[in-house]
Amino acid sequence: MSSLNVRQDACELDFLSLGALVHRLDPGIVPFRKARSFEVHVSGGEYNVAANLSDCFGLNTGIATAMVNYGIGELVQARVRETGVKPFYKWFQHDGVRGPNIATVYSDRGYGVRGPVVFYNRANEAGALLKPGDFDWASIFARGVRWFHSGGIFAALSETTSELIIEGMQAAKAAGAINSFDLNYRAKLWASVGGLERAQSTLRRIVSNVDALVGNEEDLQKGLGIPGPEVASSSKLDPETFFQMIDRVVEKFPNVKLVATTLREVHSTNRHDWAAVLWLNGQRYVSPTCQLDVIDRIGGGDGFAAGVFYGMLAGRAPEEALRLGWAHGALLTTFTGDVTMAKLEEVEALAKGGSARVQR
Repeated sequence: MSSLNVRQDACELDFLSLGALVHRLDPGIVPFRKARSFEVHVSGGEYNVAANLSDCFGLNTGIATAMVNYGIGELVQARVRETGVKPFYKWFQHDGVRGPNIATVYSDRGYGVRGPVVFYNRANEAGALLKPGDFDWASIFARGVRWFHSGGIFAALSETTSELIIEGMQAAKAAGAINSFDLNYRAKLWASVGGLERAQSTLRRIVSNVDALVGNEEDLQKGLGIPGPEVASSSKLDPETFFQMIDRVVEKFPNVKLVATTLREVHSTNRHDWAAVLWLNGQRYVSPTCQLDVIDRIGGGDGFAAGVFYGMLAGRAPEEALRLGWAHGALLTTFTGDVTMAKLEEVEALAKGGSARVQR
């Protein structure tokens, strides 16, 4: 724990994310081509972690992001307020016709043998217009920030967003905050801004500023160009494969002190085996494995990251931090939407080996 050097002094924010807010349209188990109605979820890979840490874990969190002055922007702002996340908005005016817009994510839930389908409309997205100089990092960090977080989805939006992440991380480091990054490699997003080669060169530059890294085997292989084992592991739940890759990551990026990921074996859309691993300062930790009955898998990884980060910020033992992430990510798949509906007591109970018996 000590070599992560998490600040323990009084700070205005325990955690600050930098990323784009989106609204996700969710028709449930109905495919979009047959949908007649849908729920609206407010999301964003980076925002979700801040929302989870505030709403479930009770930390003081913030989000630095783009906001658009129109109806969808007002909807998004209301949800941000609801989760208790402090916003630092760079404002954009909507022209009434073309934008700039809050991006739309379309995602049905699938069912059984039919997997979920996700596609985007990120045309003229306000988040992609964010650039270095848009946030007054000096004044934000002067109030005290313990942990700064961003991710690969935001990095992929434009050439300027990745530069903004590096600017924010350098300011965070100078202020004594931990930097974390979720690789969240999305081939569809990177394809429009230079593909695999640009993804790797960009993500490597970012990760050279990072203390804590979240990412699965595919993220490490495609996002950072870390070669995977030549022999395929017998199971997606085999942690050894992942730990071998981490050794290669820290050879290239000795600044990285923590790497964590979920391990998921998908039997059907609604039945997954779920585990997680944590590498911290050369020590390896593996969670239990449980079977999930999944309602909505979107956001499970962000739920896991939030639990692990909470453990680190709260000074918990590494094994306990991993179990909190594992438990919170598992619970998050039992709710609709992208952010948590769990209570800390529920997470703690499952992390300690609780069950789904009726609570009387």
